[in-house]
Amino acid sequence: MIRLRLFGRCRIYHDPVSPVLKAPAQIGWDAWFRSIDLVTPRRLKGKELLLRTRGWWTVEPSEVAEVVEPHGRLVVGEKGELMVEFENQPAVEALSAALSERFGGQVLLAP
Repeated sequence: MIRLRLFGRCRIYHDPVSPVLKAPAQIGWDAWFRSIDLVTPRRLKGKELLLRTRGWWTVEPSEVAEVVEPHGRLVVGEKGELMVEFENQPAVEALSAALSERFGGQVLLAP
């Protein structure tokens, strides 16, 4: 299994940036007729974290997901980083070529 981080160009500064999940999302509940004091922590999945880059990256994250998913699986790493998980090296090379063809230097893979 090969894991590489996924970076996109920052819309403002144009340097490569990647989202990192610092803490699980906290989902609370409101009821119509009562107060519920329940908060459920939940880790985001890879695609959910990628979609949170909307407005931060120079490209549309849903388009990035369309290119990534045929080649690898979007995952959140142990330290909360957005990563792509591959079965083998040819899949890495195929995705790298597809990203370059579709987005130029706007989306990058790095160890």
